[in-house]
Amino acid sequence: MGDAASIGLGVDRELLAAVVSAVHDALGGDPLGLYLFGSATLGGLRPASDLDLLAVVERPMTRMQKEVLARGLLAISGRPLGTKRGRPVEVTSVVSSELRPWRYPPLVDFQYGEWLRSDFGRDEESLWHPAPNADLAVLVAMTLMSGRPVLGPPANELFDPVPVADVEGSIIDGLPALRAELDSDTRNVILTLARGWMTVVTGEIRSKAAAAKWALGQLPPQHQLPLARARDLYLAGGDEDWHDIPHASIAAHADYVIDRIKATPGVHRGFG
Repeated sequence: MGDAASIGLGVDRELLAAVVSAVHDALGGDPLGLYLFGSATLGGLRPASDLDLLAVVERPMTRMQKEVLARGLLAISGRPLGTKRGRPVEVTSVVSSELRPWRYPPLVDFQYGEWLRSDFGRDEESLWHPAPNADLAVLVAMTLMSGRPVLGPPANELFDPVPVADVEGSIIDGLPALRAELDSDTRNVILTLARGWMTVVTGEIRSKAAAAKWALGQLPPQHQLPLARARDLYLAGGDEDWHDIPHASIAAHADYVIDRIKATPGVHRGFG
């Protein structure tokens, strides 16, 4: 594994090594590839950023392998690690045949993220089964554009390019679920909408902070405050505080951005 400073910006070497170890233990060896993407390679991890990794495996993991990986990630994600503070970890595993030849929507073999912690605690059966996941189109496109290998070859040696239409379709297909989570995960939903809007307009996948800056320049004044607050919370970390912004204003902002995404003509730039 390369030096963390050369792999991603602000990545804690101990946490990254622990994730690699958890993947190795589950598989009984290394995956075909393990790629760091997201905030770590799009401008630097912020206090509330997840450590995002995409694992490419040769064949689907067994139920036992998935359980071993889940236990390993539950133990390190979002928890103190050694003498340093850990951060949330998101690991998505996909079988190589889902990436080459590319098809949409691809199957995710296994996924761990902090939003699923309680589901793992209840041993939800759906966690252990491969399932179509439209969001993987954006994750793969992001990895091809800016991801860095932790294990394995450069991503373009294992991944086919993701068609523009599939990236755009992934963003649009994810809008209902995002809107449904606005009240429970306000900051992340607002920032994800801003990034999706920027992507369908410009063809670029940028950091949440960069996307927020771009989107603030496109928004009419009455819709700027929720995004400005979400950006500031993202950059500074800490607990979310929305008490001084009416819920109706937050909902109106989200609905305005969703309408802009849906109204945007097809993007004009390739991914990968």
